[in-house]
Amino acid sequence: MRYLIISDLHSNLEATSAVFEAAAGEYDRVLCCGDVVGYGPSPNEVIERLTDCGATVIRGNHDKAACDLDGTEWFNDSAERAIRWTRATLSPAHRMFLRDLPVGPSISSHRQFQLVHGSLLDEDQYLYDEGDAYDALNATSVPITFFGHTHLPCYFALNRQGELVSEFLEGAARHVGFQIQLGKDTSYLINPGSVGQPRDHDPRAAYALFDSSERTVELKRVEYDVEAVQERMRVARLPEYLIQRIAVGR
Repeated sequence: MRYLIISDLHSNLEATSAVFEAAAGEYDRVLCCGDVVGYGPSPNEVIERLTDCGATVIRGNHDKAACDLDGTEWFNDSAERAIRWTRATLSPAHRMFLRDLPVGPSISSHRQFQLVHGSLLDEDQYLYDEGDAYDALNATSVPITFFGHTHLPCYFALNRQGELVSEFLEGAARHVGFQIQLGKDTSYLINPGSVGQPRDHDPRAAYALFDSSERTVELKRVEYDVEAVQERMRVARLPEYLIQRIAVGR
């Protein structure tokens, strides 16, 4: 089975569409690690893209806030303003879609992989360092965990001897043909990066392709029309800070 792994779409329709187009014919199912909405100008349209393809989606912190399942006290001013706009823009059906999203981890039927938003230990935890990764990997028997939340494409691998390695793909040059060959007796935490708001100094939309038969995960990027998104964000009067940051990937 081949899977398209996506996360942190953040209401960016142009980036989401570019990922689906770039990956066309290379996957059988779509898996999403949350934060479908927030920041961007197209929450309803992005939700429709996911529902149209029957994606498996778990909730992120912006998804919870946008449908009033959680507050915004931990958000910065720009993120909070975008959530208020998203709440006012969501259709009733799409608001219900967000409310019904399951909490991770979402485990595959054969326990081959699972989805979380932040961490296995806390859906809202930002997983940046090896110490936190070590704790999370020791807390599960599922060999592959896909996560999001940090917007940084990376992976952590823990072998049977207790040795942990990590790799962060910061910057465009790091993504040329980057593939993870999944080893036996090793557990993985893999972040595909952000579709709609990358933060690794590469503005291209990020995603991953997972082949469960070949046991490979390829981290990929695709360009999209950033200026078109910025223009629609300005029309929606979303914060200028959010408008500028998608052009530089930070």
